[in-house]
Amino acid sequence: MLLSLLDRSRTRDGSSDATALHATIDRAVNAEKLGYHRFWVAEHHGVPGIASGAPPVLLAAIGARTSSIRIGSGGVMLPNHQPFVVAEQFAMLEVLYPGRVDAGVGRSVGFTEPVRRALRTGAADTFTDDLAELRSYLDSTGPVTVRPAVPSPPVYVLATGQGLAVAAEAGLPVVVGGPILYGDGSAIDDYRRRFRPTERNPAPTVIVSLDITVAETASRARELVLPEAWAMAQSRRTGEFPPLTPASNIDLAAAPTRVRDRVEKSIAAGVHGTPDMVAAQLDRLIDRTGADEILASTSTYDREALFDADAALMDLVQASLSS
Repeated sequence: MLLSLLDRSRTRDGSSDATALHATIDRAVNAEKLGYHRFWVAEHHGVPGIASGAPPVLLAAIGARTSSIRIGSGGVMLPNHQPFVVAEQFAMLEVLYPGRVDAGVGRSVGFTEPVRRALRTGAADTFTDDLAELRSYLDSTGPVTVRPAVPSPPVYVLATGQGLAVAAEAGLPVVVGGPILYGDGSAIDDYRRRFRPTERNPAPTVIVSLDITVAETASRARELVLPEAWAMAQSRRTGEFPPLTPASNIDLAAAPTRVRDRVEKSIAAGVHGTPDMVAAQLDRLIDRTGADEILASTSTYDREALFDADAALMDLVQASLSS
């Protein structure tokens, strides 16, 4: 089972955006030492709690500090960009870090209306066409030649719902997260049935992405996931995703019932606990989805604890492979 990390460059109360970005780079370096397969970064715009708005730029910095781990976007949101420019950016990354670059793309747009206006994002859903255009440039079959001219890095589709069908028709690997992971498996089964093989991708590939936190006790694991769950609940209430705050500053008992319910729902959507607890949950997830790879999107306020959780997760997976 391949194991990878997705880092969203989460900001923290009392800490700068610059600190968050440098911490992402440091985490990638550590992930390589631990043996993770790939390290991806996210794209979010105008969000106080997330510092990463330009994945290709951040990937260039990560590539310079690493030597073997695959690096990629989880993902570049195509509605926000011209496909030709995205192709140029990833071609440049492929030149700098040959054989290590992944182009993960998605269809999401800005979180708020002002952000969507700032990005000049249109109302029409053009993702399918944008994806085809991007691939034509990367494969050197488009009307304009991308420079530098290099072999295309692999393209992955971040999918929820309709994105699975798009990925299947295009013959591309898919990264699945959210409610689909806890459904009856029919959506993923349908992706596999509808998958159109290509020379590069002769068979469907499913990567599952979710928060995974391993700690020495169940209560410690819950403490680690609480800041992210709290931020998610606050975003539903205020419309703005905030920086992470320490678990010790969160008075869940004093929060409104609706907020508490959202926090608990967010916590339940991930996998957390002791090594044995997490191993059992991951076994069930893999059985349900037939996943080829796990992309852990863990985040918590305490950066040192985050590094420890990354190490514990890798230890767990390596132990399961050797048993």
